[in-house]
Amino acid sequence: MIEAKNVDAFLECVSEFNSEALYPTDLKEAIIGIVERFGMEPIVLLDKDKCLEIYMKRDGMTYDEALEFFDFNVIGSWMGEGTPAFATLIKTDESHQTSEE
Repeated sequence: MIEAKNVDAFLECVSEFNSEALYPTDLKEAIIGIVERFGMEPIVLLDKDKCLEIYMKRDGMTYDEALEFFDFNVIGSWMGEGTPAFATLIKTDESHQTSEE
């Protein structure tokens, strides 16, 4: 686990592992970690749903508009080996339970 006080501190840590790691600067709030795979340098990981929420809230897009923009302009942008990855998180019934249930 990388310990960091904020996203900027986290990104500094990531750059120590991979100076080529990239991320969309307008989506910093959607960064959730790094991805590591055998034979590859770590890259930045963002939450896809958070990215879409940012576009809808900040830019006034509908969900469909945000998804189309994201698919074409973000996922569709290959910037080399440092290109970030995007996760779609699974929401299960267990993840919505509280300790009171």
